[in-house]
Amino acid sequence: MVNNDLIVNNPLRVLGLEEKAEKGVQSMGLVMARAGLGKTAILVQFALDCILQGNKVLHVSIGESVDKTRAWYDDILSLLTEGEKIEMIPGIMKNRMIMTFKESTFSKAVLEERFDDLVKQDIFRPECLIVDGYDFKSNDSDSLKDLRNFMEDRGLKMIWFSALCHRADDRVSEDGVPAPCHDVASLFETVLLIKPAGDEMELAILKCDSSAVDPDATLTLDPSTMLVKKR
Repeated sequence: MVNNDLIVNNPLRVLGLEEKAEKGVQSMGLVMARAGLGKTAILVQFALDCILQGNKVLHVSIGESVDKTRAWYDDILSLLTEGEKIEMIPGIMKNRMIMTFKESTFSKAVLEERFDDLVKQDIFRPECLIVDGYDFKSNDSDSLKDLRNFMEDRGLKMIWFSALCHRADDRVSEDGVPAPCHDVASLFETVLLIKPAGDEMELAILKCDSSAVDPDATLTLDPSTMLVKKR
């Protein structure tokens, strides 16, 4: 019952991404914000929704420890379920794997090697990928295209990235995607931006190729819980 409740009530489902995945349409998504505004919390909520629909999710954390990443899942799930721990829901434990990299060691080649080892040894076969902490400033569009090709070659349903933006950099793409992702915005089907808005934070939908999106949909992020809400 917990799984069904969480799936039905997840505000992120207004994006219609699950319908695209069911039709075999692969996609890449991006969550952008300044430092400390909740990018990881959004990615974890996407990951949990994928998991609760029966998908296996590989969460790649760049520059953070396994313990810190695991704590995000524990905290978010506890808020969503009135205190339940991941250990209490076996389906989440078996369908999630966390993989960490130092910032200096992450590359498509290394990810590919470790990913393929998991699959070949029948340890874990991911269907969705979370990449938290990808350095868009130091990587060019070709590097991101390589990761998109990786998604397509491995049959992943989707990849979600986080990106750090800065107030002082006012460069934007034609559809409003800020730097450092303005030059690679075309590679993403969905782009979300966390923006402070009074006592709450708006989760602005800058780009979404899904026809299921309600044009009047407004998503916010509760700063006290980091949970997404639909207003």
